[in-house]
Amino acid sequence: MSRQNSNAFRVMVRMQVEQGLEKDFERAWQEVGDSVARNPKNLDQWLSRSLTEEGIYYLISDWVDEPSFREFEKSDAHRVHREQLNPYRSGKSMVPMQVVAQRAGNTEGANHG
Repeated sequence: MSRQNSNAFRVMVRMQVEQGLEKDFERAWQEVGDSVARNPKNLDQWLSRSLTEEGIYYLISDWVDEPSFREFEKSDAHRVHREQLNPYRSGKSMVPMQVVAQRAGNTEGANHG
């Protein structure tokens, strides 16, 4: 469940996944994601697959603030997460950002099935 915060610190990682390993990567991310979600400073996270670039995924996570993310980034838990995902990737880049505004969409009639 989303703990929306219009002042969240957001991190977006663009990851190139080795061809043929996409489903394995998605499963590994689910395991890592479960661990990250237990961190009380993590607000939300998403895994998205590009529809226009083969093998490209975007890993997005929202944090209470930048110091909380940086603390996590230096942790042993994060090191273990990187080690779990490294076998699947051939490249990555990271963009940190500050959320400055947020508007909720209209969910009436939305199909969540």
